[in-house]
Amino acid sequence: MATMNVSLPDPMKDWVEERVKSGHYSNASDYVRDLIRRDQEKRDALVQALIEAEQGGISPRSVQRIIAETKTKLKNGEL
Repeated sequence: MATMNVSLPDPMKDWVEERVKSGHYSNASDYVRDLIRRDQEKRDALVQALIEAEQGGISPRSVQRIIAETKTKLKNGEL
């Protein structure tokens, strides 16, 4: 496994240390690996959604309707 040194401002370092102290992670490296893993998963999901959207064709909904529906979903915590 490779080693990487990262510089953090004090508040971020404190945050990482608190996450470790809370018992969610065994050390700072575990926490950073988890953040990177989650970021990769989000990116993969976004790429997959874009591929599906591209293959899905043209929507019968108007741009205004899509925006309105998205705002409603955001308001309701669905996104």
